Amino acid sequence: MKLAMIGFGQAGGKIVDRFLDYDDRTNSGIVRAAIAVNSAKADLMGLDRIPQENRVLIGQARVKGHGVGADNELGAEIAEEDIDEVQNAIDQIPTHEVDAFLIVAGMGGGTGSGGAPVLAKHLKRIYTIPVYGLGVLPGTDEGGIYTLNAARSFQTFVREVDNLLVFDNDSWRQTGESVEGGYDQINEEIVRRFGILFGAGEVSGNQDVAESVVDSSEIINTLSGGGVSTVGFASEGVELNSGGGLLSRFTGDDSGGDGLDAANTTNRITSLVRKAALGRLTLPCEIEGTERALLVVAGPSEYLNRKGIERGRKWLEEETGSMEVRGGDYPRQEPEVAATILLSGVTNVPRIKRLQQVAIEAQDNMEDIKAESEENLESLVDDGEDELEPLF
Repeated sequence: MKLAMIGFGQAGGKIVDRFLDYDDRTNSGIVRAAIAVNSAKADLMGLDRIPQENRVLIGQARVKGHGVGADNELGAEIAEEDIDEVQNAIDQIPTHEVDAFLIVAGMGGGTGSGGAPVLAKHLKRIYTIPVYGLGVLPGTDEGGIYTLNAARSFQTFVREVDNLLVFDNDSWRQTGESVEGGYDQINEEIVRRFGILFGAGEVSGNQDVAESVVDSSEIINTLSGGGVSTVGFASEGVELNSGGGLLSRFTGDDSGGDGLDAANTTNRITSLVRKAALGRLTLPCEIEGTERALLVVAGPSEYLNRKGIERGRKWLEEETGSMEVRGGDYPRQEPEVAATILLSGVTNVPRIKRLQQVAIEAQDNMEDIKAESEENLESLVDDGEDELEPLF
């Protein structure tokens, strides 16, 4: 699937930068064009891969390149005011070569959480290709203002895009990690999962063709209908020997593909599918009741056992209760076999309910603090006898 990626805000820009690096490493051909939009000049300067001419600084008249300070209402306002600046960069994209737009943003900050929904609404008004969002939720330890921003942004973003793919930082931060190290790891996890998902069907000249192709239409159909999506992933390493054959712990031996080996490979693929669906999703949820799903099994073609993929697809159908479960293989010469599962239209998501509840509490606390602050200030400046007259 060929995407025009727009990273909005600091987190969004860094993730799109990482997608470009992934494209170079794997020759996957996902990113047809990449743009970064930010109100902070320093964040744009810190990017490595996105071309300079595709880095758009917005809000200069109001924030002078210093960012919006986690104020996502201000982020939305300057995105509205400077939407033509962003459109000028988008005009350079050959949209006839693109399957969809993907707007990537951290939902806890100011510029991305406020501006991404504004851009999504703008793009949907102009273009006929799908507009998807990839939103990153802040961890619960990042503070009340970021939780409040994320809850408000989520409500708006999900209504403006054709589908909102969500990654929850709370489920992925490791205890004791530095902030920078933690986010680097998280960004790599995001790119790895979505890279395999969107890379399926994009074939380079020396790559094997899939037996059951997962092309862009399969992804678009799975994401159709809107709502929220999450992605599951599981992988197991393989080794490619010098003679072109494969020796690995995946098959258990190098018996050359006899019946026992094929049966083992089938079972291993089915096991990977279950791990992907029941393990750590990008947004934790109950998979029962999922509206649509897509399974992609990627790896060296010798391992892509059709029976195993079909069995995994049927298991996924039973577990989700959905009749719209698509599946296929993605041959690639990487030393692993990986199962990636896109679950679209999920509704049983406890994390979102908790996010909203914490955000409501944070909003109430902020209103109480503001009222108390005003009372304290009045008490401080009151001279008791009204003998002093203010200037105006």
